[in-house]
Amino acid sequence: MDIKAKLRPFYIARMLYENTDEEHYLTIAQIMDTLEKEYGISTSRGTVGDDIRALQEFGMDIMVEPSTQNRYYLLGRTFDLPELKALIDATESAKFITKEKSDALVSKLCSLTSNYAALSLTRHIDVENRIKSENEKVYYIIDALNEAINTGKKVSFQYFTYNVRKQKKLKYDGFTYVFSPYKLIWNGDYYYAVGYSDKHEGIGIFRVDRIVRQPKVLEDDAVLPPDDFNLNTYLNSMFRMYNGNRKEVELICDNEMMDAIIDKFGKDVNVLANDMKSFRVITEVAVGNVFFSWIFGFGGKVSIKSPQDVKEQYSQMVRTAFIGLTD
Repeated sequence: MDIKAKLRPFYIARMLYENTDEEHYLTIAQIMDTLEKEYGISTSRGTVGDDIRALQEFGMDIMVEPSTQNRYYLLGRTFDLPELKALIDATESAKFITKEKSDALVSKLCSLTSNYAALSLTRHIDVENRIKSENEKVYYIIDALNEAINTGKKVSFQYFTYNVRKQKKLKYDGFTYVFSPYKLIWNGDYYYAVGYSDKHEGIGIFRVDRIVRQPKVLEDDAVLPPDDFNLNTYLNSMFRMYNGNRKEVELICDNEMMDAIIDKFGKDVNVLANDMKSFRVITEVAVGNVFFSWIFGFGGKVSIKSPQDVKEQYSQMVRTAFIGLTD
């Protein structure tokens, strides 16, 4: 038996995978014609039929529609179209993936269905002007962090920010951070690594696409999380991953604000009655400008009740902003 004959069932499987679905089919005559023209393989109807039955026995979900010439199409696939559309939407929208990588991933996702169905995967989401990461090494960075998490090791890396000329600048003049990663979090379209920072001697967060290059996985064992560390509580307190002094605050919220409170803190947030028109929320937050801006954005429908020092910080921020507008 020559090599082409051995490859024949694989060619047939490829034809069915790429060129058939529930609305498109191939007949044995069409399969034979393609084998002849594209692969130089001459065969018989019975042999093609035997190959298809072997592929079915192997596990390919090949359906047969009886007709004057039986119609064959591949039904079962790893992902159905709605799932692929959702994955493509997420890929095109994700800020941490560069435009080039995003296009490459979408192309690969489209290859997971028939050529006909792939045409319907062209999406129309308004992502053309979405800001995308410029860090092409983000995949390798994520891979190294995952390896460190799985093996319980520390990593080392440098971190960058942008200066006023929009140029990348190494933070702390190229300081090398030593970090014990616990978890990778996708939040607000960016990936973040949460773990123990040796420099800060405590829990810290780093945005993955701001890491300069693939982190080095060290031989040192990672620092274990503190006994009282709760990842969900920590993330809910950080407000879009901005650090700040964490404090327990009490908020007064109009009743219509419940959706916004649950979106921010989750359904387990501590909610108490206040009056007929409002409720109280007691939770831990990262006190800072991001938190204050979030409060301000509700136009008085969310206010800070306590502690007093946080109320005063908020009032000072508002006064400073007002003075800046009137200068």
